[in-house]
Amino acid sequence: MKRKMITGGVLGVIALVILMGSLFVVDETEQAILLQFGKPVGKPITTAGLNFKLPFIQEVRKFDKRVLEWDGDENQIPTSDKKYIHVDTFGRWRIIDPLKFLQSVRGDELLAQSRLDDIIDSATRNFISENLLLEAVRNSNREMQTTIEEQGRIGTQRILLKIEKGRDKITREILAKAAQAMPEFGIELLDVRIKRINYIEEVREKVYERMISERKRIAEKSRSEGQGRKAEIDGERQKEYQRISSEAYREAQKIKGRADAEATIIYANSFGRDPEFYSFIETLESYKITMNSNTTLILNTNNEYLRFFKKIRN
Repeated sequence: MKRKMITGGVLGVIALVILMGSLFVVDETEQAILLQFGKPVGKPITTAGLNFKLPFIQEVRKFDKRVLEWDGDENQIPTSDKKYIHVDTFGRWRIIDPLKFLQSVRGDELLAQSRLDDIIDSATRNFISENLLLEAVRNSNREMQTTIEEQGRIGTQRILLKIEKGRDKITREILAKAAQAMPEFGIELLDVRIKRINYIEEVREKVYERMISERKRIAEKSRSEGQGRKAEIDGERQKEYQRISSEAYREAQKIKGRADAEATIIYANSFGRDPEFYSFIETLESYKITMNSNTTLILNTNNEYLRFFKKIRN
């Protein structure tokens, strides 16, 4: 009885191991292929759920069903107008046929990324080199504002550049061309975009130098015009100041003249009423101006200047 129980337990464990080796789960983000002695058997499993396989004979290879990213290397490409630029692209792809994916790239995503590098980079190089730099940079024919110098003045002008394709259409062409080679790998290329476009280092330095030189020239011209305008304003200010000063001086002289005339009239009237008293007052005023404690005068006693002193003595 005991032997039967042991035998039954062993058989149960064996059955459990066989059952566990026969079951596998494919979730929503995966798709799978059964391999028997290294060769695919049956159709790819693309729906999520519990599945069976022959234990110890068949194995399961699972592949991602989600959208995967591809980020290309930056490539140096000449445009049709001989402008050397760096073009950096990225894309999105997914595995739609796991059997072909397994057969073409051995189910290796890194190897698939390498194939994408070759195909997309080649298509990018072809279409960029066939178009002008302007086509690869701009998307539309919208107006562009630029700085201009006209008749000695710096200003802005809105210009309209004629774009035949534009960046968006070029990327659509790259996508269409590269997508043609994808079915043989069991891949669907969903999108390709240009991440960045830039001049090569040598050209970029020259462009920056030219931009800096141009901006400095414009700045110097603006400063020169500013200094000229400043001198013009200073001249107008000085002219206005002189005009106001001249008018004020003329008005002051008129007022002073009127005051002197009135004073003269008053003096004349005073002199007419009492000439002797007027002469006395004026002489005393002259004494204040010409003499003080340190003044020494040597005059003849008959001098008219001292005639009032004579009267005091008498």
